[in-house]
Amino acid sequence: MRRSDRQVTDPGQITEMLQSCTVMRVALQDGEGLYIVPVNYGFEYSGGRLVLYFHGAYEGRKAEALRQPIPVAFEMDGGMELVEAQQACAYGCRYFSVMGNGTARTVTDVAEKKRGLAILMKHQTGRDFEFTDVMAQSTAVFAIDVDGLSAKRRA
Repeated sequence: MRRSDRQVTDPGQITEMLQSCTVMRVALQDGEGLYIVPVNYGFEYSGGRLVLYFHGAYEGRKAEALRQPIPVAFEMDGGMELVEAQQACAYGCRYFSVMGNGTARTVTDVAEKKRGLAILMKHQTGRDFEFTDVMAQSTAVFAIDVDGLSAKRRA
């Protein structure tokens, strides 16, 4: 990271950043080329291991690309606030961002699908939900097993 003074390494602070965002952008590649898709997500972050869950249809470009485990990149950001100045080049922005890479896969195990959906809904709504096997089978659930992560903040 070029600006190490903005780097965030504390797992608690990274968790706060992940918790405050609701949209993640996932970058992947398929036969048509590079592809970025914004998705709602939920996450499990414990013991230094991060798994990001998102869902979607069983069909379409995203689902097709994720039929097999593939490398992906992801990004989420927040806390955007303009910092004004007298001169254009002195303007700035407060923000935080989390970026990383990992392997994305389609979740096929019903128990993990239900857990992933519950994690996603808890993150998005703050409420606990339970899912039946039938409910879990009605949507595709994807996971990113994170290999690398960086976070930064400009206060």
